[in-house]
Amino acid sequence: MKGLQTVAWVLLVIGGLNWGLMGVGLGNVVESILGSGISMIVYILVGLSALYSLFTYKKQSGGAAM
Repeated sequence: MKGLQTVAWVLLVIGGLNWGLMGVGLGNVVESILGSGISMIVYILVGLSALYSLFTYKKQSGGAAM
């Protein structure tokens, strides 16, 4: 399970950095690097990672409240 958490974290970082770069006007870096076809897969994986992290947050944080 630790490996899945690590993959989810890395994908969330990639998604967050991409959004930040888009916010400062540098455009869609993921799509520029990977192309539109593969970037769509990356976006789906980032979304699934966000859902995974959302639903496993309490387990990952030892049950601490937000």
